[in-house]
Amino acid sequence: MRKILSRLAFAACIAAGVLLAPAAIAEQQPLAPPKAYKPVSIKLPQSVSDPSFEAFRQQLSGIAGKKDRAALARLVAATFFWIPDEHDVADKNKSPIDNLAKAIGLDGRDPPGWETLAGYASETTADPIHDPQRAGVICGPGEPAFEDTAFEELVKATNTDPSEWGYPVKDGVEVRSGFEPTSPVSEKLGLHLVRAYPDDSPTGAVHGDVLRIVTPSGKLGYIAVDALLPLATDQLCYIKEGNAWKIAGVLGGGTPGQ
Repeated sequence: MRKILSRLAFAACIAAGVLLAPAAIAEQQPLAPPKAYKPVSIKLPQSVSDPSFEAFRQQLSGIAGKKDRAALARLVAATFFWIPDEHDVADKNKSPIDNLAKAIGLDGRDPPGWETLAGYASETTADPIHDPQRAGVICGPGEPAFEDTAFEELVKATNTDPSEWGYPVKDGVEVRSGFEPTSPVSEKLGLHLVRAYPDDSPTGAVHGDVLRIVTPSGKLGYIAVDALLPLATDQLCYIKEGNAWKIAGVLGGGTPGQ
């Protein structure tokens, strides 16, 4: 399993010039200089085809907007799990909603977890979980498909960290030559892995909505910060019990010991 981090954290850290290592925030090392690289093709995550899942997501979005914990509790499966790394740390002596609250941050004053939940509710993609003990469980957002060996070779060839790489939200993302939205389009991204190259200069700090990247040609360019997604993120998992969807668990999430 690739290390997970939230999409919001990925965007914020990359935009701020901070790179996240797979296990934790790593001691910052000088970035390898930009260089040309062989594109590694990706297949975008697939949306869930079940129409009832769309209705469930809308229900979840409404609950998040109202911060209705009681309504949310009714949508959490009794078998709720929380796997931040390799093992299920859900406290079986606590209710499923209490475990979910701890996993995504619904406790305390002005908790951020409701925004996190709204983000999950907006995601249309999900993948089946690779766990035979949890048949029927899907987790979203989905992850892009690509060859792991090719990615390992890419990281080695460019002397980069895996956390420096993401993928475009769609085919044809425009790359501009400067920070401004009116800057000329220099090229367009295909469906392949893309290297983020944070700009921690004062100018870069002002343009937090723009992300500097390295294109396969080795040139620097700029795209909207939300046009590049992390290779793996925290995921909310779901299961259909009869005709009703429930929240089955969380992959990633908060710190269990806190």
